[in-house]
Amino acid sequence: MTHQANAPIAHGGALSEAIARHGGNASEWLDLSTGISPFTLPLPEFPASIWRRLPEQSEVQRVCELAKRHYGGSVVPVAVPGTQSAIQLLPYLTPNASEVAIVSPTYGEYQRAYQRMDVAIDPVATLEAAAGTRAGVAVLANPNNPDGRETPRDDIFGFVRAQRHRLVVVDEAFADMRQDLSMAGAAGMEPNLVVMRSFGKFFGLAGLRLGFVFAEPRLASILKDRLGPWAVSGPALAVAEHAFSRRDLVNELRNKIEKAHAMTRSALSMARVSIVGESELFFCCKVGDGATVADQLASHKILVRSFDHSPSFIRIGLVPDELSAVRLRETLRLVSQPS
Repeated sequence: MTHQANAPIAHGGALSEAIARHGGNASEWLDLSTGISPFTLPLPEFPASIWRRLPEQSEVQRVCELAKRHYGGSVVPVAVPGTQSAIQLLPYLTPNASEVAIVSPTYGEYQRAYQRMDVAIDPVATLEAAAGTRAGVAVLANPNNPDGRETPRDDIFGFVRAQRHRLVVVDEAFADMRQDLSMAGAAGMEPNLVVMRSFGKFFGLAGLRLGFVFAEPRLASILKDRLGPWAVSGPALAVAEHAFSRRDLVNELRNKIEKAHAMTRSALSMARVSIVGESELFFCCKVGDGATVADQLASHKILVRSFDHSPSFIRIGLVPDELSAVRLRETLRLVSQPS
């Protein structure tokens, strides 16, 4: 997990790079390299005015109140242009912190954001282990990316309440299908807790760049000040209002994701690939040499994600349909060996 603060971090979704190396066009590729739903929320036709004018504060407030209800929050969250923007602002919430404990391995942008501000990084295996550090901040992704590891909500509650002197940041980017894990309802009531929710992953709209941060008023105010006016676009707000107001469409997406998850799991099992972790939107698999297997899959125009910090793992997103499941299964049989 060690890297230079200014060095770019590899992420999933680099399809153009894969095409440059292995050829083909986008329509020929099966991109399973991200944890983004393969299904996009159906959208209505929006009035042209949302593109012409700046969003008003009343619109932001209305969507944030809908987000509070949707995610089960106890306070109205801060709308952000993707949770990545909030990650980069986290060091400003605790300007005197000289060390941060990050439950690792996990999403690398946390380490990068704090390193950029000269904050020391203490990778820990569990949230409980963070209690033994001098860190003023503890960061946990729940479910974790890329291995899907889950930390029970009661364990997080216990840590937050016992560690009042630490800011606890919980990233719930992959928790939309797991409300039983969510701490959104506690953020704002617990002054040292910040919970981040990604909009784009579950709704299949990552390109929209939208997220929500639940925090007590003082921390929320710092975020808003750092973000500045009109941080979230009018079209993003309109899409979110539509999404949060249509429970029928949300339930339909849940059903589609569940079926795609089952299809993907079946394909992996039939290919005798070892699943070592998962969330509702991806699987973490042990394949021996992850980078080699990922490259071999790419030669067949299937894009998955390998990791420097866990070289034997690859992460595989959900297939959208049965034909893709068969393609994944048969290609894995060609390139991977049981682990």
